Amino acid sequence: MMKVIQTFFRKYRITILVYIGIIALYAFVANNRLVNAFLFPTTTAICKAFLGDLNVMRLNLIASLSILTPAILISLILALIIGIIMGSNKGLREALHPVLYTISVVPSILLSPFALLLAPSFRMASLFLIVYESIWSTVFGTITGIMTIDKRYLDKADVLKLRGLKRYLYVILPAASPSIISGFINSLSGTFVMLVYAEMYGAEYGMGYYVRQNAALGLYDRTWAGFIFMIIVLVIVMQCFEKIRNRILHWTM
Repeated sequence: MMKVIQTFFRKYRITILVYIGIIALYAFVANNRLVNAFLFPTTTAICKAFLGDLNVMRLNLIASLSILTPAILISLILALIIGIIMGSNKGLREALHPVLYTISVVPSILLSPFALLLAPSFRMASLFLIVYESIWSTVFGTITGIMTIDKRYLDKADVLKLRGLKRYLYVILPAASPSIISGFINSLSGTFVMLVYAEMYGAEYGMGYYVRQNAALGLYDRTWAGFIFMIIVLVIVMQCFEKIRNRILHWTM
């Protein structure tokens, strides 16, 4: 256990020092009231709010994850289907790639008013916006991964007479997996941002709702506590997916 802890601190010592520096700077500025004390409460007040509302934030996190988890799964499935079809078909790729690119550059935030008004429920609107935000990196990662597969892999698949589903499961997807997983990982932070944004304007629960509600009430110690809690959750989620990626792609390292 001690060896694991030592390895962690050795690997992330600079990161930890940067975080300590940011916290120390905020503490100095806020505690000495060099900025607006109402908007920037002291570190003591933030810590007290964080510990006092920890259970409330956990409940709101569960509400957020109940939307985020299915949205990520839907996004991943759709991205793989679209990416595999377009990556495997040159004619279709050349015809539709400009269309996909045009759609993908439209910010999901611009679509949020339409989604919130037209969707039958807030949950459906949130699912649409999160899927729209997260799908494109994985789609383009899948297309690129399939396009750049080493021809030797495909030649060996032909020698082994691998066709159809087996060809994709045993050759194409494993060979394209570094690009697919990188695209998926890159989309996660934007996915979380879109979730929080959607919750701020239409939810009754969730981390975005928690932050907006406390900001509207002028409880900025709780607002900052919510920010910090979301950052911690996002860092943990990203690190978990990084570990999963390294585990899956150990053969490339």
